[in-house]
Amino acid sequence: MTTEVRSRARRPPASSFDNAELLAELRRLRVLAEVADTVTRDLSLDRQLPRLIDLIAEALDAERATLFLFDRDSGELFSRVLSGDGITEIRIPSSAGIAGAVFTAGVAEIIPDAYKDPRFHQETDRRTGYHTRNILCVPLNNRDGEAVGVTQVLNKRGGSFGEDDLALVEAINRHAANSLEQALLVERLEQAQREEIELLTIAEAISTELHLDVLFARIIAAATQLLNAERSSLFLYDATKDELWSRVAEGTGQKEIRIPAPAGIAGAAFAAGEVLVVPDAYADPRFNRAVDRASGYRTRNILAVPITDRAGERLGVVQILNKRGDGFTALDIRRAKAFCAQIAVAIQNAQLFADVLALKNYNESILKSLSNGVITLDHDLNIVKVNEAAERILAMPVAELMNRPAAQVFGNRNPWVTRSLDYVHSMGASDYHADTDFALPDGSSAAINLTAAPLFETEGKPIGCMLVLEDITREKRVRNSMARYVAKEVVDQLLASGQDFLDGNSHVATVLFSDIRRFTTLAEAMTPRETVAMLNEYFTSMVEVVFQHGGMLDKYIGDAIMAVFGTAVSSADDADNALAVATEMIRELDRFNQRRLHASLEPIQIGIGVATGEVLAGSLGSRRRLEYTVIGDNVNLAARLESANKHYGTTALLAASTVEALRSRAVLRRLDLIQVKGKLQPTLAYESLAHYDPEKFPRLPQLIRAYEAGLTWYQRRDWTTAIGHFGAALEAAPSDQPSKIFIDRCRYYRDNPPPDNWNGVWIMADK
Repeated sequence: MTTEVRSRARRPPASSFDNAELLAELRRLRVLAEVADTVTRDLSLDRQLPRLIDLIAEALDAERATLFLFDRDSGELFSRVLSGDGITEIRIPSSAGIAGAVFTAGVAEIIPDAYKDPRFHQETDRRTGYHTRNILCVPLNNRDGEAVGVTQVLNKRGGSFGEDDLALVEAINRHAANSLEQALLVERLEQAQREEIELLTIAEAISTELHLDVLFARIIAAATQLLNAERSSLFLYDATKDELWSRVAEGTGQKEIRIPAPAGIAGAAFAAGEVLVVPDAYADPRFNRAVDRASGYRTRNILAVPITDRAGERLGVVQILNKRGDGFTALDIRRAKAFCAQIAVAIQNAQLFADVLALKNYNESILKSLSNGVITLDHDLNIVKVNEAAERILAMPVAELMNRPAAQVFGNRNPWVTRSLDYVHSMGASDYHADTDFALPDGSSAAINLTAAPLFETEGKPIGCMLVLEDITREKRVRNSMARYVAKEVVDQLLASGQDFLDGNSHVATVLFSDIRRFTTLAEAMTPRETVAMLNEYFTSMVEVVFQHGGMLDKYIGDAIMAVFGTAVSSADDADNALAVATEMIRELDRFNQRRLHASLEPIQIGIGVATGEVLAGSLGSRRRLEYTVIGDNVNLAARLESANKHYGTTALLAASTVEALRSRAVLRRLDLIQVKGKLQPTLAYESLAHYDPEKFPRLPQLIRAYEAGLTWYQRRDWTTAIGHFGAALEAAPSDQPSKIFIDRCRYYRDNPPPDNWNGVWIMADK
């Protein structure tokens, strides 16, 4: 039986109505009439809901009433009440409390004692100071019987709610349900229209912006405003690095920040391609609290929405922080997704514009940095582009060249250029002129190489021509000539200095000498062709090692190589680079000898000497033939150390000056205090042992310790102790030639003590 039927069954015959009952019926009819008038007069929920709530409370002689409507988007019950600040909206989950239970079950209830009902939230009373005694709660159904809300009435004055009250509220609900549902629909349509207009306005403002930095700022501001949040951020995806990047304001400029693509909440939303709502940022392990600690900001809640283009490709993610008021709702999610769909095109356009602009700037930079002149002409042979080098070579300002026909610019003084352009234009082929005089406006001429070539668009259609002018005046001719003898860095330094090439300069440099052992004997066993082939292969391998470590090849001296570090381009690592070259040359020699052994050829051996100090660097020779080289005592010292390897049975020796200049750790041993031929001052020579393979020479540390201990006792004239240490070194390396040499010396000095002024120096009699 419906509530309406029950109401009629309870109503007594008309003849039995007394005055009180008649007044109650009239009052009921008046309320229903006012309800009908309210819901038909105005379709505004902001006016309908407060008025209906007042009518219900008045009709039931209750203290308060609330009319909740169901929001399908958020799954919540909401109502609106008048307050001092206007209309205030309240929301509760659709299953919460007594109102939620009645809405879910669809059955009206009378609660005589609210505090005895476990569904009642007593905390609400404690927070507001209000005391709820009894409750009447009635579902609000539309004509199709679908629940669209619930009416809740509190605290009947002078008693409890009864069946008549229930029947009245049901009647009010029947009259109001469809109108309220219609008003809610109208409101949603109006809201959707406002949102659409707002989104279109925002999209229009954003879509016209092509500069990525400005677009960043506009998108962030729009997202913050659209969702009524405190802050927003925009991250774009960099596929080359698999990172999300953004720009943030810092001081007077901007700072770019980058994070791995899957990192954090923004990264999780991007990686999954799904909207993420984080109601409590600090409770989510993906949130990085360090950002808040660094900025002093407190993040409460987050909405992260991926940005996807029409093809489904993810472009980035928008992250909105701290929704003002309550947390983010389904409406916020819908608006954010619509916003991100709108801005996807704008972002792609801005990125494309940035790429085009970067490419344009890149091309401009190339043209500007080219030493060759470049002139482009359109299909009618009018000049449309001139780089700085062309302006300098032609000795004509850009203003006199731009947008002028080629015949006017070149025709009078250089008609051969016009003829070349005509040929290219008509034949569609390139034309080249080598070492040709180009007449300049001042009557002089410049020697140039000219290339004229056609220009085509991507589809192959001709769009004009291009001239490339190479200046081959004296400076370039000298550069090309010098480059055959010295490294490019030397040429650049000499030309930049403005000095004559015959001038010398003093430098602190490291010199490396390398020589092939027994080369004469090897050459006698080979034909001249075989000797040249071997040297070419050997020099190719070794010189490449020099260049890889910043060295300059000074010269070839027969089978010897001289390299210099620090004359053309000085560096604090010159000594380290020279030592690295020495080590790698020995290793490269092993690979070279492996190839020779595979070809049944005899392996070769080399010696290397390295010294650091002041040298004189400059171009020596005649005006017709110059050679850049270095001279000085340290050059001679390096050569003598290279030769000393033959005496000690070693491969690479370093002067003490080089060891002192090293910045990195090296595997060395003090070899001997020697005085080479031609030098008055002795030097402590060190042997480089870095080329030894620890697997093939596992006892190298023992050798170094024992040998250096022996050298110390040797210099103290304790010959017997020194012999013991050198013997220990031989146990670690039985073939160690320096240890054998010092054992022989110690035995000799033990039997023939040196004079009192002996200082441990060994004088090298040979070069």
